[in-house]
Amino acid sequence: MTTQHKVNGKAHMLVKTPTQSLSAQLAARFAERIATGLLAPGARLPSVRQCAQQQGVSPSTVVAAYDQLLAQGLVEAHRHRGFYIRNRSPALMDQGQTAPEKVENSALNNILGPGFAAQHVPVNATALIRGMFHGGSATAQPGLGAFPPDWLENSYLAAAIRRVTSGPQLKSFSLQYGEPAGDSGLRQALSARLNTLAIPATARQIITTVGATHALDIVSRTLLRAGDCVMVEEPGWAIEFARLDALGMRILPVPRGPDGPDLAVMARYCELHQPKLFVSVSVLHNPTGYCLSPGSAHRLLQLANTHNIVIVEDDTYSHLAPEHATRLSALDGLQRTIYVSGFSKILAPGWRIGFLAAPTYLYERLLDTKLLATLTTPALLEKALAWCIDQGQLRRHAQQVRSRLDQARGRSVTLALAAGCSFAAPPSGLFGWVDTGVDTDALAQRMLDAGYLLAPGSLFHASRAPGTLMRINFCTTQDAAFWQVFRDVRASL
Repeated sequence: MTTQHKVNGKAHMLVKTPTQSLSAQLAARFAERIATGLLAPGARLPSVRQCAQQQGVSPSTVVAAYDQLLAQGLVEAHRHRGFYIRNRSPALMDQGQTAPEKVENSALNNILGPGFAAQHVPVNATALIRGMFHGGSATAQPGLGAFPPDWLENSYLAAAIRRVTSGPQLKSFSLQYGEPAGDSGLRQALSARLNTLAIPATARQIITTVGATHALDIVSRTLLRAGDCVMVEEPGWAIEFARLDALGMRILPVPRGPDGPDLAVMARYCELHQPKLFVSVSVLHNPTGYCLSPGSAHRLLQLANTHNIVIVEDDTYSHLAPEHATRLSALDGLQRTIYVSGFSKILAPGWRIGFLAAPTYLYERLLDTKLLATLTTPALLEKALAWCIDQGQLRRHAQQVRSRLDQARGRSVTLALAAGCSFAAPPSGLFGWVDTGVDTDALAQRMLDAGYLLAPGSLFHASRAPGTLMRINFCTTQDAAFWQVFRDVRASL
């Protein structure tokens, strides 16, 4: 017996053989996606009827496949709710309540008050990360979180490496540790760069890191302890939710609007839970693309001063934004703010160079945390980056990327609108926040069959609540073929 599921003319065959039934093949398909992280803990499998229609098999075949996944301990059944990928943290499930429902109710309790309990966020961001690195397809991936490699190709990176490794320098960089805070030349270059953004950071306030994520981790490990409350914008960066949860923090999601975070919600959190930290993306917010307004920024800083909160400003996409954009660190003068950025997005992902700029009273504590984790950072690559900045290569490269991105964004927006989507936020920056009109968790599972990795909106919420939104990368959604597959799959849902 042979059955097939067609998407855009491409068949994904399930063929019954003497050694493997259709149900075994279907179970193996789901098991592989669970093992590779493409199906995240807490995600719901399609209903039996939906799966049977999608895969072109009988409902009894799906039931048998799900039974096999249950027997393998990969999924669990919730009466009247369906089948869910088992979470690594059993505490997420309580008295038959699904993980998304439990965390969503916890979020409501946080705002309402005394019923507050820690939010345990499914570490589902790794599903998107694993998918980004998952081999086997040359197809441009709409859920990608960075520029495609060909957008970043240039000749000056090799020239920079040759320059800093000529003569005896290679031996010096390789056989001894670098400076604890990072290469002094790079920190001077970064200080000059920040001053163009009106952020008054000296080299003695800057610490280099292994990417911007490492910088955020240094801040968390220095200023927080397990059980502390942290406010994070929602929707927000999936990795930040998962990272803070893994450290045992209590996550307080703050709704993010066009002008900035919801200050009323923040004020309520401050009264009830005394959070110590607020993590914010002021410029080209991920995933919405919003930029902080000056008025909202001033009120936010007043709230932070009143309640003694440190603000971590993640400016990962600074090279794509206008220099005059409102930044909290510029208004605050690095008194209560810690500025974080890096170069993996715009220049060299493999170099993993980031940095933080901090108030002087926190500098030594943050540096101690870096030393305990990594001792130092690679001096060779930091010196090469400093040369790229000093020679103006980085500035010219960023200008070229921005120009190319503007053109790509226009094409992608046109295709998305033609496919029946709308934008929940004005298109800007690298990402689009798109309303598809259907459940994007279900859509993402179906699109995997066609070879496309999506970034459903639930990944960007602490509660992983299902919805109709998804984040697209404007660079990788310029192909009409993707949008045709998208239409076909959405119609089937």
